[in-house]
Formats: sequence, C-alpha cells, structure tokens
Amino acid sequence: MTARDQARPSERRLADRNRERDVDDVASAPPEASQRLGAMLLAARERKGVDLVRAERDTKIRAKFLEALENSDFKELPGAVYTKGFLRNYALYLGLDPELVVAQWKGEVGESRRSEPTTIAPRPLEVPRGGFTFSRGLIVAAVLTLAVLAFAGYIGLQLFRFSQPPGLTVTQAAVSDAAPDSDSTTLSGTASTGATVAIEALGQETYRVTAGASGAWEQVVPLKKGRNDFTIVATDPETGKDSEIVKLIVTVPVAAGPEAPTLTVSSPNDGTSYTNGAIPVQGTTTGQQVVVSGAFVGPASETGAKPADPPPVAPDPQEIAVEAETGTFSDAYQLAPGIWDLTITASSEADKTTTEQRRVTVAYTGVALVVRVRDARAWVKVWVDGEIAPGYEGGRVIQPGKSIEFTAKQKIEVRTGNSGATYFTLNGTRLGSLGKAGQPETWIFAPPAPPEKTGRTN
Repeated sequence: MTARDQARPSERRLADRNRERDVDDVASAPPEASQRLGAMLLAARERKGVDLVRAERDTKIRAKFLEALENSDFKELPGAVYTKGFLRNYALYLGLDPELVVAQWKGEVGESRRSEPTTIAPRPLEVPRGGFTFSRGLIVAAVLTLAVLAFAGYIGLQLFRFSQPPGLTVTQAAVSDAAPDSDSTTLSGTASTGATVAIEALGQETYRVTAGASGAWEQVVPLKKGRNDFTIVATDPETGKDSEIVKLIVTVPVAAGPEAPTLTVSSPNDGTSYTNGAIPVQGTTTGQQVVVSGAFVGPASETGAKPADPPPVAPDPQEIAVEAETGTFSDAYQLAPGIWDLTITASSEADKTTTEQRRVTVAYTGVALVVRVRDARAWVKVWVDGEIAPGYEGGRVIQPGKSIEFTAKQKIEVRTGNSGATYFTLNGTRLGSLGKAGQPETWIFAPPAPPEKTGRTN
C-alpha cells in the first residue's frame, strides 16, 4: 500500500469531523450575517424531523406564526414582545441558544432597545408533569358527584323509612296474673324513637306515651278485679303509620266464692244526647250475659213533641253477647225520640248481677248514621254533606266491634273497603250490611230516600 493510500482514510475522518463541527456551530455559535434567521430556524426544525403541525402542538405557537419566523416575515407577527417570546420558546424547542436567536432577530429588524407597553408575554414552555393532576374542573365534578350520591342516599333512606311501620315490643307476657291486691301495673317496652304508644284499656281511657331517644317507654295503668284487657299500638308521628297491634291480658285474682260480676260501661255516657236512635251500648264484664232495657222519661224539647202526645212504647229488653275471651260486649239499642233511662245488667252463672244506669236523650236532626264494623276490620272513608269528614281524609281502618257515628244536614256518603263487614243504622233503623265481604262499595244516605250505591272509587 502506498503512502497516498494510507493518507486517504485519515483525510476522510478529518472531513467528517469538520462537517460535525459545522453542524454544532450552527446550533451554538452566533449566526453568521450571511444566514438569515428564518433559514436557520427552518434548518433546525428539519434536523429535528418535525413538521409545522407537530411544532404547533408541542410549542402551543400557532403554525402561521412559526412559518412567519422561518420566512423572516416579521411583519406577520403580533408585536415585538410576542415575537421575542415566540423566538425564545421556538429556540428552546429546536435546541438553539435563545439569546443568540433573539440577538440575530434584533439585528435583522434593526430594532433598538426601547420601553415597551406592559404586555403579558407567552409563558416559557414547561416540561410536562407526569402522573395524575387534580384540575379545578375535576375537583368540582367530584364534589358534585358526591353531593348527588349523598342526596340519592338520603332520598332512598327516607323512602325506606316512610314505607316501614314503626316497631313495637312489649316487655310483659301476652297473658299474666297480677297480685290479688293490685290496683295498677306498669306496662313497658320499646318502640321506634319518637313514636306515640297508645294503650287502650277496655272500658277506660286511652293512655299515650312517647318513646324516648333509646326507644324505651312505660306507662302505669289501673287494674280492676278480674280480667283487664289492653290493646297497644305505636304510631309514627311523621308518617302516620301504625305498628302491629299488641294485645295483653292482666288478671287480678278474684276472691273465692260467688261474687257479682264486674261491669264497666264505656258507652253510652250519662246525659249524652244522640241525634239518632241507635244508642251504642259497649263495655266489659266478667259475667256471662248482658241485658239492656229502656224506660221512657219524657219528650225531648228539641223534637218539638207536645206533652199530650202519647209516649212511645219502650222497646223490648235486648240481650247483648259477651265475648268469651275478652269479656267485651257491644251492640246498638234502638230508641225513639225522647228522654230515656237505660238499664244495663250483667249476670253470672250464680245468678249474681251488677247493674249500671244511663240517661240519654234522642232527638233526630237531619241525617244520623251509625257505622259499625263486625267480624273483620274494614277501611272506611266518609263525606258529610259533600265534605270529607275530619280525620278521614285518607280513610281509616276500623277494627271489628268498633262503631263510629256521623250526623249531617242532608246526606252522608260512606266508602268502605269491606262491605260485608260494615253495618249501618240510619236514623234509628238498622240496615245491616249492604254488600258482600271483601267487596269495596260506596253508599249515599239521604233519608227519606233509601240508601243509594254509587260508583265512587276514591
């Protein structure tokens, strides 16, 4: 190999190093006066291998401004301050010295330093941060989502609560015996917080107590000799829903040997005036049967009867059945207008009797209707002279053996959900039930016309 052949590889390596140094000089050394700024930016972008669309996305500088910089067409740019900002950002992006690029631009446009109006320049490019970023919109969306979920949960909870009846438990056994000398006992238990617990003692008043924060409640109730029946129910004051009914029987032992039966008359009350002749006779007894009879005392002034009018004939004594398990009795005794003395007598197998007397006045005015439920409970809704009766806006469930009375000037309309279990007495006349068991029906009572069945369903 000749010396010339040996020198050729060295020359080629030297030439390659010179070319690399020339490329680096373009990026780091001050631009030569012969090379325009735009050409230098264009060459740097092409070396980077990106187009104007990619450069616009990366730098956030519109492509038409980048093209104007590469064409040295500075008149197309928005102003000196923005132009310098664009040049700095673009130089950083292309790997050029931003100070040298700005210096060349000033030389090409012949701009001297002068005060410029205060303008917000574009922010320098920042290295994108990795990971998850909490933006303001994301936080607002998260808060709204949580609020919607919380509201939906609250609505669901309220709907569940309004669909559930209140709970009720009673500490005492369903059937219990008290001490022979007991004249009272304490009933207690638990119920839903704030629920009203009503304790109905047959033949006595109804006692009401409110369950505390823990749900506990208790009430002292009086006892009489023999059997004492209590009906307990809890009512949610907000929803109006009733719990399941709990029944208790507390027996106070009666001394051995024949004794007169106990008798408590809860209806009628002495001195009560009735606008119909169906007098409800109700109460409790330890006897086997109850008989009610009436004696006419005189005309009632409201009836307009004259003293010379012949007195009405007293109805025959009427026997009222006594419920064997509970000792309760309930029925209606029909009387004509006037003042009457009622005698209610309870008797036992040993021919021992106990008697109670009540004086009542009967004076018909308008429409008098007694609605009595027997055999099974019935839902009842009532209109008096075209207006819904107070307390019956949503209807009411009447338990078997219960009677309710209504008076009106012209008519009374009754909607019952169990026609066969609903019995009517209109102005002292017993009509009995007007339909079949379990059949919902609506009846209008406007005497002297007979009861009229209507198609009302609400």
